[in-house]
Amino acid sequence: MLVASATPPVSGALARAWSGVPSSSSSSSTAAAATAAAARRFVCFCPGSGRCPCGIYSSKARATAELVEEKELRDRAGAVRRVAAPASYTEAGKESGHSRSFLNARTEEELLFHIRKEAEVGRLPPHIVAGLHEAYHSYRNAVLQSGHPEANAIILSNMAAAFDRILLDVEDPFTFSTHHKAIREPFDYYMFGQNYFRPLIDFRNSYIGNISIFYDLEEKLLQSFLLWISQGHNVALVSNHQSEADPAIIALLLEKTNPYISENMTFIAGDRVVMDPLSKPFSMG
Repeated sequence: MLVASATPPVSGALARAWSGVPSSSSSSSTAAAATAAAARRFVCFCPGSGRCPCGIYSSKARATAELVEEKELRDRAGAVRRVAAPASYTEAGKESGHSRSFLNARTEEELLFHIRKEAEVGRLPPHIVAGLHEAYHSYRNAVLQSGHPEANAIILSNMAAAFDRILLDVEDPFTFSTHHKAIREPFDYYMFGQNYFRPLIDFRNSYIGNISIFYDLEEKLLQSFLLWISQGHNVALVSNHQSEADPAIIALLLEKTNPYISENMTFIAGDRVVMDPLSKPFSMG
């Protein structure tokens, strides 16, 4: 079960997927907060048909919830340190000609000021400026609702990183290949996305039903499947996810119990998450 700690704001198609509102090309670059009810979904991986047992906490589900809660408590202590200055942020500053104005912001006022300055010098078009403002206020309101003791610092560091990556893509648009692998260096886009979504999940009240399936799957991945692949065979595991935000959410809920699966899943992307500058950085990881 996934319980949102606050309304999860994401940009463009991501926001519409959370709220269940059909997407349209005219609004693909805007950001909006989605309904919390849409995020409070149960993540079930029951095979076959028949009555799903996942509505009842099994001992394994409860144990998983406790593991995730334990991790969340540890994360609270180090959250600001982790989101404020990952090593890859420093390395990413070496991109030729890229403005680092957002990463230099130390207050909310400075961050929003830099949006205006980047627009004035012509680096940000008007529709992106509007999207950044909407994204900031949506994310800010959501994280504040979570009650995290370091909410303001998390908002500033995560949004500064998001604005920096969006600006870079406007300056030098990234083109996705038909099979994109997560970019982990010099900037770690995977952890960037995880840190952005992490404050939006109430880990203490969230769990994945039938977690034993993932234990079995990861064991096969690390043993039999890798052996078959080394022998030249193809192994494909196919599943479905409901919205563009699900890859980050699923990875966050599995990172404690099944880290290999968490970091190595492949998802099929729609056009907007690989074309909308406000969404692209989250798809690059």
